[in-house]
Amino acid sequence: MNYQEFAKKIKEDSFKMASLPVEIRDNALTEIIKELSANKENIVSANYTDLKQAEIDALPAPILSRLKFGANKLEETLAGISDLVKMPDPLFQKMFVRELDADLTLHKVTCPIGVIGVIFESRPDALIQISALCIKSGNCCILKGGSEAINTNRILFDIIKRAGMRTGLPENFAALAESRSDVTELLKCHESVDLIIPRGSNSFVQYIMENSKIPVMGHADGVCHVYADKDADINKAVPIIVDAKTQYVAVCNATETLLVHKNIAPTLLPVLKERFDEKKTTLKGCHRSQGIIECEVATEEDFATEYLDYTLSIKIVDSIDEAIAHINKYGSHHTDCIITENADAAEKFMDSVDSGGVYQNCSTRFADGFRYGFGAEVGVSTGKLHARGPVGLDGLMSYKYKLYGNGHIVADYSEGRKSFNFKELKPD
Repeated sequence: MNYQEFAKKIKEDSFKMASLPVEIRDNALTEIIKELSANKENIVSANYTDLKQAEIDALPAPILSRLKFGANKLEETLAGISDLVKMPDPLFQKMFVRELDADLTLHKVTCPIGVIGVIFESRPDALIQISALCIKSGNCCILKGGSEAINTNRILFDIIKRAGMRTGLPENFAALAESRSDVTELLKCHESVDLIIPRGSNSFVQYIMENSKIPVMGHADGVCHVYADKDADINKAVPIIVDAKTQYVAVCNATETLLVHKNIAPTLLPVLKERFDEKKTTLKGCHRSQGIIECEVATEEDFATEYLDYTLSIKIVDSIDEAIAHINKYGSHHTDCIITENADAAEKFMDSVDSGGVYQNCSTRFADGFRYGFGAEVGVSTGKLHARGPVGLDGLMSYKYKLYGNGHIVADYSEGRKSFNFKELKPD
């Protein structure tokens, strides 16, 4: 395959995709939901094949967990797409209207990014979510899933492609890349691909950034924290911390490090130790933590590690300032939580922690596009430019300026014959 020519065709169809009425895009999503649901048994069977091969290949437990895509997971994913259908059209919405002068009006309007390449691993639900978000937002997409999910991804993509084309989407609204060499070729297509979204390890994201001219929206490690403040309610803290760590360990929004203020550590840690023993969770603590509960020694490397497993690092801190400094040093700018009844402490934490999501008194597991009401997400951006946190429809949109005039020329303004009045108008 000539990947440059292939990407060029997708780019050409992206202009067609951007001009489709929302009724066609929503109808395509509705048909995709219907067809995926009708093929549930075949999808689960394909996933079973992938799981068995992954077990033979002795892939790590976190990958096996993310790879599993049963009927319940499919239904949950389709519910998110149904919510997406109900959302308003994100395309060509007026962000502001400004009169520069009489009969000279500037409109800032939303528009698609164009062609988005998404490289992800393990999770078949990501393929459905990404495809659906791109359809709703008027973008074309190139999808590259992990080889461990090849059978599941193939059947999902085939169903989505057929349903989309049958309902009026352009032929190249979505494409599936399968081989590792496809990634190398994709990274060279800077003239046709407008954005790359890699979902993987920090080293993988860095590799993508260093080997392509295409803008990259990075989604790297998820080293998330919970800080139990001196004014924490223990009855709230325990279930929040246990949920944040163990509700589903193989995801980027699971908590990896617990910070505990010295004043409540003697009360909180023994209770947590009992609960985590029930969950068969390995605890690694600082020397002060080891003086309160039995646990392994936590190293500096542990505090920078995304375990994606039943392992939690613990550190006792002397102040909220120390907790904030620790998170900003070791965290991945994903999602971090403070447990406290002190409103001033909560605001200080949320203002000072440099992460896409900052929470008070709730589990980090809420960092998810579906749980935010986005319908779905293409990933969680830990950077600051363009989009941050769970990336839903908003993160797949750009904008353009439309200027409506009536024979206006710049010379009239530069030579003083006319002047700007800059009046804000209410969008229609």
